[in-house]
Amino acid sequence: MKGFEDYPSWNELMTYKKEGIHDVNAHIHTPYSFSAFRDLEEPFRKAVDEGVEVLGINDFNTVRGYDEFYGYAEKYGVFPLFNIEFIGLLEEKQREGILVNDPNNPGRTYFSGKGLRFPWVPPQGYETLLDDLVTKGSEQVGQMVTKLNAWFADTVPEVQLSFEQIRKELAVDLVRERHVARAVRMAVEKTGGRQEQRAVYARMFGGTPLAADPGDPAAVENEIRSRLLKKGGPGYIPEDPQAFLPVDRIIDFILKAGGIPCYPVLLDDADGNFTGFEKDKTKLAEELEAMHVFAVEFIPGRNDCRHLTEYVEYFVLRGFIVLFGTEHNTPAMAPVKVTCRGNTPLPEPLREVAWKSACIVAAHQYQIANGKTGFIDADGFANSEQRGLLTTLGAAVIGYFQHLSKK
Repeated sequence: MKGFEDYPSWNELMTYKKEGIHDVNAHIHTPYSFSAFRDLEEPFRKAVDEGVEVLGINDFNTVRGYDEFYGYAEKYGVFPLFNIEFIGLLEEKQREGILVNDPNNPGRTYFSGKGLRFPWVPPQGYETLLDDLVTKGSEQVGQMVTKLNAWFADTVPEVQLSFEQIRKELAVDLVRERHVARAVRMAVEKTGGRQEQRAVYARMFGGTPLAADPGDPAAVENEIRSRLLKKGGPGYIPEDPQAFLPVDRIIDFILKAGGIPCYPVLLDDADGNFTGFEKDKTKLAEELEAMHVFAVEFIPGRNDCRHLTEYVEYFVLRGFIVLFGTEHNTPAMAPVKVTCRGNTPLPEPLREVAWKSACIVAAHQYQIANGKTGFIDADGFANSEQRGLLTTLGAAVIGYFQHLSKK
């Protein structure tokens, strides 16, 4: 598997530099964790159809999709960003009861790494970390399946699940709660037509009827998760605290893996509420800088464009790189092209920020592959004064990649 270490020097790359602003999606999940996409090729087909020229894989706790992702990137001429996501803890915020970017669990913190080394080499001291996290997560899901089967034996004996079958048929690497919800929905569909399915769900939910339309798989799976697998549900299993790493350890892993630590900003919910950690953008930036975090990302589809623009402009002024994505981490399929809440087009200044930030990550990947310093040095400090040069280099790296893919 070839990587960026085979690319020519800066001077030669400049002849391939892409001009203008191009659409980017720097955060999608794939079937290697859980995704709306049926396979890893689908997001690339959609990207080409929608004019998206950069895609970033961002699976939970795994990098096993990297090689396949790179292969499809070459096939479709869509530049790949090699990312990862964790669920960690800011322990001080947990003790203080402060919500970070999980709206329900104080201290719980989603955290990404951007532009990790490719081809992948496990960082020294962390050789088994990802495998251990996948194993812990799968053990919890296995316990969920066992507990659900006991509940089903009393309520819907015609429905029984097999963890091994779920792992084999529905998952690629990491088995997650959403895979269980999908398996339940598929098992119920085998019991008959929609009327029969509603009767099964009513018994399964302890007498409460299904609110979703049985013909809407995404809505049904979300309801199954809510009623059966979340706290208070008959299949709920508390998560192993050891599965949540301290954020400082996550950052250390990302740096040693050649990546850029990146905080995913939840921002406003549908009612305009912000978490305690994020409501003051100045304080948020200061807290991140103190952790040596100089990149943030947004999922604009869940945010109001006004709030998004305000935060993006502020973080850019402070020297952060700012990335955007869609996640596609639920059963519901959405466009790959990034939009704000309500399918509002991303404002042109934000499209420019997204493109320039993606170029910096592309340049970082190139630099790291060639043993040089990218946007972040080994100690986690940002080379903010090099933003312009890295943006130009990244546009050339992306152009050269697309040139190669046409051969």
